[in-house]
Amino acid sequence: MRAFVREASKVVVIPGMNCDTDQIIPGRFLKSDRAQGYGQYLFHDIRRTSAGALDEAFPLNQAGAETATILLVEDNFGCGSSREGAVYALVDHGIRAVIGPSFGDIFYNNALKNGLLPVRLPSEICHSLATHLAHAKDGEVVVDLQAAEVVLPGNLGTHPVVIDAFARDCILRGLDEIDMTFTFMEHIQDFEAKRLASHPWLDR
Repeated sequence: MRAFVREASKVVVIPGMNCDTDQIIPGRFLKSDRAQGYGQYLFHDIRRTSAGALDEAFPLNQAGAETATILLVEDNFGCGSSREGAVYALVDHGIRAVIGPSFGDIFYNNALKNGLLPVRLPSEICHSLATHLAHAKDGEVVVDLQAAEVVLPGNLGTHPVVIDAFARDCILRGLDEIDMTFTFMEHIQDFEAKRLASHPWLDR
């Protein structure tokens, strides 16, 4: 996965509490080839009209949104089913961080395992940020995982980014759990060699 150290970007505000994983990516697309990218299916059914065309009113379809790498969402984002495809869709679209008051537990953990940084901020801060961005659409947010902080525009201040220490290390280094295991391969091989030397019957 791609390492995340520091991201500075304009922010797209996605409205709606309890945005579930089926809204993030409808289940019918989960059989698609991941190699082709899931980004094309992100919010598919809520960002398009009944005729299938992109709805210009949807925030992600508006001018300038295509360069944004940070989303601001409402409570309980990513609830519902455990589909990892919801995270794939966000990552493949180019989203690096999602800021919100709360996230579905499985979505939150899937995000960490795929290099998507979920940032929990108090509801009042998220609301103030949404209000600010409504009047200053080019307002930039900085998410600095190295410094473990998020810097908000205007007078909204700097706030801590709190995630599990192991997950933080993996994301900073761009390693999933399998890749992280491989970094200990020399120690693993050394252990196996000593184990076989002391218990040769294991190799029969």
